[in-house]
Amino acid sequence: MLTAGWAPGGGAGSPVIVGSNPRMQRIYNLIARIAPTDSSVLIAGESGTGKELVARSIHLQSRRADQPFLAINCGALPENLLESELFGHVRGSFTGAFTDKKGLFEQADHGTLFLDEVGELAPQSQVKLLRVLQENEIRRVGGNTNLKVDVRILAATNRDLRLAMQNGQFREDLYYRLNVFQIDLPPLRERGEDVLLLAHYFLDIYARRLGKSIRGFDSDASYQLTHYPWPGNVRELENVVQRATALAERDVIRAADLPRHLREARMPLLDAPTGGLPVLPEGLRLDELERLYMEQTLGRNAGNVSRSARQLGISRSTMWRKMKQYGLG
Repeated sequence: MLTAGWAPGGGAGSPVIVGSNPRMQRIYNLIARIAPTDSSVLIAGESGTGKELVARSIHLQSRRADQPFLAINCGALPENLLESELFGHVRGSFTGAFTDKKGLFEQADHGTLFLDEVGELAPQSQVKLLRVLQENEIRRVGGNTNLKVDVRILAATNRDLRLAMQNGQFREDLYYRLNVFQIDLPPLRERGEDVLLLAHYFLDIYARRLGKSIRGFDSDASYQLTHYPWPGNVRELENVVQRATALAERDVIRAADLPRHLREARMPLLDAPTGGLPVLPEGLRLDELERLYMEQTLGRNAGNVSRSARQLGISRSTMWRKMKQYGLG
């Protein structure tokens, strides 16, 4: 566990990042090393893995900690509105611009600006952002003067920006300006023991808010939590625990308190919680068994087809054929 930024769970409180997984420990150490610098940081990871939390942690361990931390989702606004939000505008520059307006770069002067979903920036906005990073100055929309700014940029993406560069969708020069340091956040399904650690952390938050005395999760609920793949990552886990805490009628959360989709999710085929034989879903056909086994192997190998094929003892071409057959490609 690391005290470093902002409390997940939405709201004021002790700023913490929770996790004991070795990969997370390495990330904590990296944050501590790069936070005191003024370098740009690119935070990569699936949606819901805590990219803004990491950005806030970097800010609060930096020399800018007592200055503003502002955030914007680059994929949430159309291009014209996004540029106005980032760079500001002058009165009369477009319909509805009745007064001059400071953009986020001016508001974050001497502080930190977090650009979430930076891979969604339109080409023109990429050019303007690159200029800010190169010149440390901005020009308001409709303006004719440049304004100096001192802002540290932290950016986040759930896209493969290297692939986007190859496809001509993201500027190479901007990528290297943003990616002085890169932090790759693992998905929750790869963090093992952190699932229950986070679940207990969120339970403590929401039990106190609701005035409930709930001491934990029973064995069935714990099993469900640790064997669900968490496509929505930490954000989904928090939502599930918040819901379960509200529904719980006992001093422990039971499997029945968890959402149906989580209770009905198929368990990993090779897992045997009692230390005995693997638990297989009833009525499973042989082709379904093969599909689930392949799916699990691909998941363990982060989608690496060659490595998965070797572990399954089949050729790469056979692996691709079966992936197409089962809709895994």
